[in-house]
Amino acid sequence: MNSYSSDPVQVAVPLSAIKGRGAATRLPHRFQTEARELFDDGWPADPDDPEGLPPPATQLSWEQPRSVISHNDSPDIFFEQSLNPYRGCEHGCIYCYARPTHSYLNLSPGLDFETRLIAKRGVAEQLRRELANPRYVARPLALGTVTDCYQPIERELRLTRSVIEVLSACRHPLTLVTKSSGVERDIDLLAPMARQRLAGVYITVTTLDAELARRLEPRAAAPHRRLRTIRALAQAGIPVGVSLAPQIPFLTEDMEQVLQAAWEAGARSAFYHVLRLPWEVAPLFRQWLQLHYPQRAQRVMARVQDMRGGKDYDANFATRMKGSGPWAQLIGQRFRKACERLGFNRERLALDVSAFRHPALDGQQGLF
Repeated sequence: MNSYSSDPVQVAVPLSAIKGRGAATRLPHRFQTEARELFDDGWPADPDDPEGLPPPATQLSWEQPRSVISHNDSPDIFFEQSLNPYRGCEHGCIYCYARPTHSYLNLSPGLDFETRLIAKRGVAEQLRRELANPRYVARPLALGTVTDCYQPIERELRLTRSVIEVLSACRHPLTLVTKSSGVERDIDLLAPMARQRLAGVYITVTTLDAELARRLEPRAAAPHRRLRTIRALAQAGIPVGVSLAPQIPFLTEDMEQVLQAAWEAGARSAFYHVLRLPWEVAPLFRQWLQLHYPQRAQRVMARVQDMRGGKDYDANFATRMKGSGPWAQLIGQRFRKACERLGFNRERLALDVSAFRHPALDGQQGLF
């Protein structure tokens, strides 16, 4: 989408996709009192710099968390508590509903969300302290529910692995969702936990179309690589499911093929959500459509609004995950029929919370 100003002297500057990034701009966040727009001032480009500014690099900073377990009481979410080792996500998925969380940090939900990352220092030690509280009651802990816990910086920082090590040591059940093949690194921890009914993994496969995936999720693993990860997890005896979130009308049109491929790779459970566009995600997604699929942009948004009561988004708990109206019903029917035909979701993953033992802190004896 071009940026226009009411000033008749200014000329719109066409936006262009940034290689390896989902967003094209540092969209101002909703708490900012001023917004700036690009315009062509008429001066020629610098001949010594024909390519313009270099692509934005990833920046990492640290925070010291006071607590790391978040609690959830939303009736449409399957987990009661979660943990996210990172803020922001380098995968750069343009549709990510978590982008607006960067606004609370006075950062842009656009490029800043995928280039200015925050890691939680001492996340494993803080988790151990919270689990050691005698009043803590074990419930499955969901990892990677806001940002991907296996995004590229995890290869070096290993915060997710340190969290799983704590949970494994005290026999605490976990689930995790990821688009990354990096989870294969931790099969040595997850497989023994799975044998004790303490672990389950979901791999997100939005589409099998590699070109579409590269534009939607520029730094996530390619679809064929995610299927290999499903196979590796299943062969290790880890219960693995597939997430088809989000479903986007006229873009992710291969739901049945994704489910077929995931089943053949070893997934035995599946779920989906339709596209959610809260807060700043809506203008970012519209901008992305104009950049990558301008001929389809109007049609895609019309169908999105058909599922949201005429709006870009409706946060109603009853409909925000699946939408409403004929198009939402059609997606739901396709999903259910494909799952029934293939055999998905015939058994519910039941994790064992009874095995949990409060961890001992340094200098303390264990309770058991």
